[in-house]
Amino acid sequence: MSKQSFKSRAELLNFLDDKAIWLRKEIIRLSAIAGGAHLGGGLSMVDVIVALHYHVLNLKSGDPKWADRDRFVLSKGHGSVAYCPVLADLQFFPKEWLENFNRLDSPFGMHPDMNKIPGVEMSTGSLGHGLSVGIGMALSARLDGKKWRVFVLMGDGEVNEGMVWEAAQAASHYKLGNITAIIDRNKLSLDGPTEEIMAIEPIQKRWETFGWRVFDINGHDMEALVDTFNAIPPSSDTKPNLIIARTIKGKGVDFMEDNPIWHYSGLDSDKSDEAIKSIEKSRPERRT
Repeated sequence: MSKQSFKSRAELLNFLDDKAIWLRKEIIRLSAIAGGAHLGGGLSMVDVIVALHYHVLNLKSGDPKWADRDRFVLSKGHGSVAYCPVLADLQFFPKEWLENFNRLDSPFGMHPDMNKIPGVEMSTGSLGHGLSVGIGMALSARLDGKKWRVFVLMGDGEVNEGMVWEAAQAASHYKLGNITAIIDRNKLSLDGPTEEIMAIEPIQKRWETFGWRVFDINGHDMEALVDTFNAIPPSSDTKPNLIIARTIKGKGVDFMEDNPIWHYSGLDSDKSDEAIKSIEKSRPERRT
């Protein structure tokens, strides 16, 4: 299984922190191979992806089609650069595949392809569709009497899409307590600050009005992420769950943080080295 046993809570959190540092460095490495990547949004979602795939999701390493697995949909498909390394680390495909990331004849593009990448549940990238797909999966599990759960990670700019709100309404109507949506709330979209493009605050009240149980947390606090995911009721519950993960675009690389020019960009070798050093400096203190 992807989950590991730990002697203490501190050991678990240290493990997850280390994975997050590794993944941020891997994002920088893959962007150099590809010649560019969606760096800002990839870095902001790292801690959520790590907490999910190494602590929360019920998965079986090496078996991406295991029937009883929890399902994960990366609705913000442009964050694929932060997702694919984790799938390789879970042995869903050979790690060597990543050495051709986003190049000609590679299975990897800027968005994940379910027909080419083992472990990807849904091809995404056209924003706004992931939650509807996840709701279809959750409803299927409910009708089939299955206990597996569905998790959907969305961008905050994506919440502008009308289809998201139709899906939000459907989830509460069908009483789908087996679905959890997470919003990567980094406050920046491709076109600028979300509150200037199309304000989504007060986001918690809006989702609660649609019948969702809402958690509003620091999306870079691994302890808060673990506690929040642990607090979600079993799949038999009848209220859908939303986690607002307050994050920083470009998190971990000081010259990228909260800077919209790094939504998509490339790095030369000097900037790559600078980014790696910054990530290492951001490493949290060890817990005891």
